[in-house]
Order: sequence, then C-alpha cells, then structure tokens
Amino acid sequence: MMSEMLTRSTADRYRLLVAETTALVAHRLAGATQPFSGASRSELQRLVDDSALDGPGVGTSAAIAEIDDVFLEHAVWFHHPAYAAHLNCPVALPAVAAEAVLAAVNTSVDTYDQSTVGTLMERKVVSWTAERIGFAHGDGVFTSGGTQSNMHALFLAREAAVARAGAPRAETLPRLVVLATASSHFSVGKSALLLGLSDDAVVIVADDGEGRMDPDALDVALQRAAASGLLPMAVVATGGTTDRGVIDPVASLAAVCDERGVWLHVDAAYGCGLLVSRRRRHLLAGIERARSVTVDFHKSFFQPVSSSALIVREPRDLAAGAWHADYLNPLENAEPNQVDKSLQTTRRFDALKLWVTLRALGPDRIGEMFDTVVDLAADVADAVDADPDLELVGRSQLSTVLFRVRPDGTDDADQDALVAGVRRVLFESGRALVAKTVIDGRPCLKLTLLNPETTLDDVRAVLSMVKDAATALAGIAPDLDSELASELVAGLVGAEVSA
Repeated sequence: MMSEMLTRSTADRYRLLVAETTALVAHRLAGATQPFSGASRSELQRLVDDSALDGPGVGTSAAIAEIDDVFLEHAVWFHHPAYAAHLNCPVALPAVAAEAVLAAVNTSVDTYDQSTVGTLMERKVVSWTAERIGFAHGDGVFTSGGTQSNMHALFLAREAAVARAGAPRAETLPRLVVLATASSHFSVGKSALLLGLSDDAVVIVADDGEGRMDPDALDVALQRAAASGLLPMAVVATGGTTDRGVIDPVASLAAVCDERGVWLHVDAAYGCGLLVSRRRRHLLAGIERARSVTVDFHKSFFQPVSSSALIVREPRDLAAGAWHADYLNPLENAEPNQVDKSLQTTRRFDALKLWVTLRALGPDRIGEMFDTVVDLAADVADAVDADPDLELVGRSQLSTVLFRVRPDGTDDADQDALVAGVRRVLFESGRALVAKTVIDGRPCLKLTLLNPETTLDDVRAVLSMVKDAATALAGIAPDLDSELASELVAGLVGAEVSA
C-alpha cells in the first residue's frame, strides 16, 4: 500500500502535491474579483453536507480538488481591496512560505528536545520584540492570539497580587479588581471570568470622550478601590482599541500605576505595528514602563494566523505559570524548555514566520507598510468628513474609520436602523465587506484598513456601494420581506471593485 505519510519515501509526492495545491490557491487569488462569493448560508451548508466524512476516501488529489470547490471558491479574501471589515490582514509572502515549513516539519516548541534550534529562534524573536518595546531584559512566549496573551498577562498579575496580599487565595480572589475602559477588548472581562474573579471584578475607568483612558480618573478609581477594601490586580491600557483605533496615554497611566504599585498591562494587539514605525513610534511612548504587553503580529505585522506573543518586562514573572512534569522538564538537564513559560503544552513554531519576514523585509519595511494603512485611514476619514451623505464618527490614530450614511430624508433613527441592513446587503452580495459596531449608544459602520496595497479610490468605491445600499434600503417599504429587500438592494449596489 502506498504510504500517505510525509516521509523520506514520499518526498517527491509531497513536492507535487504542494505544487498542485498552491496552484489552486494562486488561481483563486489572482481571479478574486470580490472579497466573497456571495453564496447564501443555505448554499454553503449544502456544500458542506454533501461531503461525507465517513466511508472510503476519495484520494488526496480529489480531496484537494473538492477543497477548491467547497472552501476556496467561497473563502473571504482579505487581500481584496473591498475587504474592510475586521482586523484581518493580507499576509506577507515570506511568512506564507514559512508556513509551509511549519506544516511539513510539524515542530512543537514546548520543549527543547522537540524543537532544538526552533526554541533558540523563538527566544531571539521574543528578545527582539522586548527590545523594541523597551524592555532591557524582557522575556515572553508566543501565543494563539491577543485573547490568550491578555489572559496570560492577567493570570500573572493575579498570581503576583495573591502573593503580595499574603492571605489565603480563597480570601484574596473576591477582592481582586482589574481596571480598564469600556473600549478595552472583551477578553479582559472574559479573562476575569476564567481566572475566578468576582462578577464585578472589572472596574470601568472613565475615558476622555474618545475612548482613551483618563489618567486622573484612573487615580481616583484606584483610590476608591483601595478605600473599599479591594485589591487592584492590574490596569489594562490599550495600544489601539478595536473600534476607534485610539491609544491610551500609556506614559501617564504608567506614572499612576507606579505610584500606586499596580501591575500595568498594555494590550497592543492592534497597535504593535507602531513598534517598527519610524514615523509613529512615539504613539506608544511609555510602553516600556508596562509590566506586560500583548502583541499580535497577525494584525499589524502582516503575519498569517496565529502569531501573537505575551512579552514581560521581568522574566521572573513568567515563573508563576511553571508546572513540573517529569517527561517534559526533567530535573537532570538545563534545557531551555518553553513549556515553563506557556499556558499551552504542544505549541506551533509560529515565531518562524516572523523570523523569515524580518530577515526578508527588515523591520523598517514592515513599519512602512503599517504606516501606509494608517495614512490611508486618515485620507478616508477626510473623504468621509467631506461627503454630505456621510457622517464621520471620531478620528482614529490607527487604521479604522467609523461613519454613518445619511440618505436624503432620513433622521438619526432612520440612519441608525440602516447600519445593520447596509452591512448585511454588502456581505450577501459579496462585493464588499464592512463591519458594524456601537459607539456612544449608536450603531455605525466601520472600516478596518490593513491592506497596504488598497488605495483611496478602492475605498471610495466601497463607500459608493454603501451609499447606494443605504439609499435603496431607505426607499423600501419597512414591511417588505427582509430577504426580498436584500435581493432588491443587491442589484442596486455599485459595480465590482477590481482586484
């Protein structure tokens, strides 16, 4: 029987199979005329249901061909200029090449004897990141994403607070609080739940009216918490909020935290690209005073998912999560086992992707790419602000644009009601993808621009489709069946955006 495993004997078959597969992907990439096919959920469900997972196999070539029809034809293409919805980026070619290496070698970097040089390479990438932050002797570990990085950081902060309290854990946990703004990532609240804190453990600190934490309000909140017998476990500052794309005044917040002796964590999942920006690095001033930092390379470093890391200023802080297992970290050796630092055991060598990208492009080039999308967002915001049919909702320091559409004859309530419909119509047409969110109690549309090759004209075309959809929806009777309304509007949405 022919082997189906990747071994020395199947190396030639592997080479042909990868070439066959990448040819399919390249064909789809080159031919994508819109970011999504527009197929309905019921159509996609039928495609999935028609593929039987029990029974005899169809053969590798047939299975890959099926993936082309089932997945690639209906995938969401983040590289397309009409994709402007979420924090998903097109990916750098060197990183994609490195992914092929990761999959084939299948390294796990939890222990040195499973990864050897891979462990040393990850440690160097972590050290490089720490130096970019400003941690002279920092350390860290790669994670699956910002949510895990934030939870890991808050776990370390919790353990430090429990140790500092000097009381039994059961007595201390109900008193611990985390301070953050309403704009902080939802993972802060989720982490508090998973870490066994009380239901009201996340204390919301007032912002400046545009989503940035107010340092004076933080100081007052910390004083009130202490006066109430609570133990401030951590303050979470955000280096790029998900919706507004604004950055907390980290230096000022660090001064407050230093004075009060509180752990400062900076969630820079979105804004970490500023670490390699020659023009905007100052926006993260003060980040070197944090105790821990989240970075998501799969956002603003243009890396394939997953590629995130938690970086700490003091390497000893990571020891709070260490756990001994004889088969992983035997006492008789001094091998640099990363399992002592991570919440995961088996873990992909995701640092390789960033290593190859840094070696291929250099950090300055990555920074220029990130600056390009930030520049684009500023230009788009100006265009929205100048358009009488659109309303700009605040200004971003990064690459998001929040806005509403205002067709003639509509009031605020009408415009609020149009937001969800416009997003849905564009998505179901497949021609453009935008997001929606809620700011100060009102819904609005959101563009997240992370493609350095997208132009202002590309985004103007998306805005034109938004306006066409809103105008058409505003003119449709409110009692018309929603699916029929979507079909009618989809036919009125503007021409496709060329790839």
